Amino acid sequence: MLSVLRVHLPSDIPIVGCELTPYLLLRRPDKTVTTDDVPESAPLDGHFLRYKWYRIQSDRKVAVCSVHPSEQATLQCLGCVKAKIPVAKSYHCSPKCFSDAWQHHRVLHDHAASSVNENGNEEEEIFGRFNSTGSGVVNATLTGSASSASLTNGSTSLYPAAVTQRSGGETWFEVGRSKTYTPSADDIGHVLKFECVVVDMEMKLPVGHPNTILTSRVIPAPSPIPRRLIPVSGTDMMGQLDSDGRISSSGTFTVLSYNILSDTYASSELYSYCPSWALSWPYRRQNLLREIVGYRADIVCLQEVQNDHFEEFFAPELDKHGYQALYKRKTNEVYGGNIHTIDGCATFFRRDRFSHVKKYEVEFNKAAQSLTEVAVQTTQKKAALNRLVKDNVALIVVLEAKFSNQGADNPGKRQLLCVANTHVNVPPELKDVKIWQVHTLLKGLEKIAASADIPMLVCGDFNSVPGSAPHSLLAMGKVDPLHPELLVDPLAILRPHSKLTHQLPLVSAYSPFARGVGLGLEHQRRKMDITTNEPLFTNCTRDFIGTLDYIFYTADSLTVEALLELLDEDSLRKDTALPSPEWSSDHIALLAEFRFQTSPRR
Repeated sequence: MLSVLRVHLPSDIPIVGCELTPYLLLRRPDKTVTTDDVPESAPLDGHFLRYKWYRIQSDRKVAVCSVHPSEQATLQCLGCVKAKIPVAKSYHCSPKCFSDAWQHHRVLHDHAASSVNENGNEEEEIFGRFNSTGSGVVNATLTGSASSASLTNGSTSLYPAAVTQRSGGETWFEVGRSKTYTPSADDIGHVLKFECVVVDMEMKLPVGHPNTILTSRVIPAPSPIPRRLIPVSGTDMMGQLDSDGRISSSGTFTVLSYNILSDTYASSELYSYCPSWALSWPYRRQNLLREIVGYRADIVCLQEVQNDHFEEFFAPELDKHGYQALYKRKTNEVYGGNIHTIDGCATFFRRDRFSHVKKYEVEFNKAAQSLTEVAVQTTQKKAALNRLVKDNVALIVVLEAKFSNQGADNPGKRQLLCVANTHVNVPPELKDVKIWQVHTLLKGLEKIAASADIPMLVCGDFNSVPGSAPHSLLAMGKVDPLHPELLVDPLAILRPHSKLTHQLPLVSAYSPFARGVGLGLEHQRRKMDITTNEPLFTNCTRDFIGTLDYIFYTADSLTVEALLELLDEDSLRKDTALPSPEWSSDHIALLAEFRFQTSPRR
């Protein structure tokens, strides 16, 4: 007969909005063991599995600490309550917890004092527009009535709750009847109970005892601190919001570039400082989606997007928000694992803002094969390919804008835009390969530029710090022949050094922060390296902090209007690296607002 051998949950802490799917180990009637589901629609030997989820509510209200979500809160910051900051962020488990977190916590008050909540929805709360009625802080003992505000927020359960049992001061509410359950805001602070039982198909009655498992208390999804768009063009963009809440004006568009950290690479060994529940893909995907959607970019360039995650999650989810998706998976000559978990580059654009014209796929492996055929001696071809073939790709998309800032003298002119999205993931010792890949991409973009007068964006994770040879090639159009990284060139693929040039007028989108003066820009300058005009970091782990990600644009055809503010050490909790419960990648997102120039400067 069908029986359940084992039940366990993949995450030790349940989070609002993140699916909970228990792992079940079953024994079939033939004694074989399986993890396959046995629903009522497909019974096995006259039996199937029935599932139920319960919320266990105690007569005593409980709130959880916003810093240590596995701990019960004992203190509440009344300044948060006055400022109408989401109440879940106001709780702390001890005076020391509150004191240690104050440097980070005060940022919420600062933003609340200077921001206005435009429409009060959840996304606005997450991404930083709060009503402000004060920012004073009172450290008070948490009472039962004070905590209740976080336990009920008016949301409706996915399944109608039914009281099934009251015992010893506890009430069990049935909240779900499927294997998977997604905790809601009503579950915050409560323990969930999963029940699985074998049912006789004919009698519709349970066979044997039910298998149950209890979760820890449900916590609200930790949200990152707000990041706002800072004007750099001299025009105050704040308050210019469309009906969707996006900052926009005629002729402008926003571009996001973000390495989201593939689940394949998000190992607990590499990121041991990140709690296991915050490193799990069910949690990270929801947190990443919430962040990406919250930026409301017109064009989104993502790197390290697994093939299966693109098809099953990002493409369908972003489609709901009006995005069309394009994807280029890495080639797999080197990678020998599951083809579904190979990552790649994904580019999304809003259908109401752009239409798709053309797509180019760059496979650096093919370029490597062509290079070795021409430039490498036969006896060295195998060694050369071993060095050059690294599976990296680039996705180039030509879009046509459905809006324009052209004047009446050009009413019918098509406004095209070329967007390149790449991830140059090459071991640091192979400096020649990294430079060669970047040069190969740029020469391909030059060909596109030669065929059409078209503005260009080059986005991605180049795994190259400011001042490196790849960065110099992108930003300066050439590499100093005496650059030390050019000394690593065993295949002579970088010679003569005079060929390491391009004619695209590329400028780093974030450079205006380093040059700018005025309200808001001085604070951003402190987060920039003024010697390279780049952010101090876009990647922050325990082992490395520095800039690897960029958005470059052709300065003769595009103008930067505004930039997403950068993070600094005050924005990250003390002793916290990325990824963290708030930020689900080890990179931070870059976002720039551009305007098409009406009269390109040639």
